[in-house]
Amino acid sequence: MILVVTFYKFVSLPDFAEKQSILLSYCQAQEVKGTILLAKEGINGTIAGLRENVESVLSFLRFDPRLADLEHKESYTDTPPFERMKVRFKPEIVTLGLPEIDPNQQVGTYVSPQDWNELISDPEVTVIDTRNDYEVNIGTFQKAQNPQTEIFRQFPDYVRDNLDPGKHKKVALFCTGGIRCEKASSFLLAQGFEQVYHLKGGILKYLEEVPTEESLWEGECFVFDERVAVRHGLEQVTYERCPNCGNPISNEEKTSPKYELGISCSHCFDSLTEDKRLRLQQKLRQLELAKKRAGEALTPKSNHQRSAQD
Repeated sequence: MILVVTFYKFVSLPDFAEKQSILLSYCQAQEVKGTILLAKEGINGTIAGLRENVESVLSFLRFDPRLADLEHKESYTDTPPFERMKVRFKPEIVTLGLPEIDPNQQVGTYVSPQDWNELISDPEVTVIDTRNDYEVNIGTFQKAQNPQTEIFRQFPDYVRDNLDPGKHKKVALFCTGGIRCEKASSFLLAQGFEQVYHLKGGILKYLEEVPTEESLWEGECFVFDERVAVRHGLEQVTYERCPNCGNPISNEEKTSPKYELGISCSHCFDSLTEDKRLRLQQKLRQLELAKKRAGEALTPKSNHQRSAQD
C-alpha cells in the first residue's frame, strides 16, 4: 500500500525559496512523489510513497523549528497517484489572488468538529461553503450558502457583492481540509467582519470524527486525489473524475449521452474543442496500451516462450 499524506501550515517562511532544491533532492532520494508548494506565507503539499519514506520527509520538514508542529492527514492507495516530485515556490500556498491577506497576521476563530453543529444551527450565523461550485454540488452542510465560484480567486468578489459586515454579524466558513477557509477568514476580518469562524481540520476532519447520526453534512465530500469523493468515516464512494474538466461524475451522470469514458462529461462536452478531444483520445489509447503491456509482463511465460528467449 502507498501512503498519501496532505499537509499545510500558514507560517512566515521568507527564506524557503532558498531551500527549494534541498527539499526536492531529499524527497527524490526517499523516492517520494507529489507536489509541495512553498511561499512566504507557509507550506502546502501532498506527497506519496512507502510509509517509512514519507515519514522521513515529514521529519525533515519538522526539523525546521517553524514547522515542528506541522499536522498531516493520511490515506492509502494501491496505485501511485503521482508521476514525479515537484517543489514549487509561489506567491501564495492557496491562491486567493491577494498576497497581502496573511493568516499569519490574523485569522478567524477555529471551531472543532464537535462544536460545529451548534455553531451552524444558530439562526444568526451565516454559513458559507468556500469551495468551488463542482465541489459543493456533490455535498455540503445544511443551510450553507454556495458562492458558485469556479476558482478560489472569485471568492473575494462574492464577499464584496453579497455580504455586509453591518448585516452579517456572525459568519462561519468551511472547506475540504481547512486551508481555504482559514485564508478566507483572514480576508473577511480585513473587510471589517468581526465574528468570523472556520471549521478546524475542514470537512474531512468532521466526517472522520462526527458520528453519522449526529451529522449535519449532506452528500459526499470531493477530494483532490484518486478517491474523488468520500463520505462519513472517510469511506470512498463511487465517483469518477472527468479527465477534461475535473468534475466528479456519478454513475447516474455516466448515462448521459455527453459522457465519454476518458474524454468528457455533461459539464464540459459542449465546450470541448476538437483538438483537445484528439489529445484526450490519444492519451486514453496510450494508457490502454500501457495497461496491456503491464498485464503481459505479469502473465507467466509458457515453456515454449521461455526456451525461445533463453
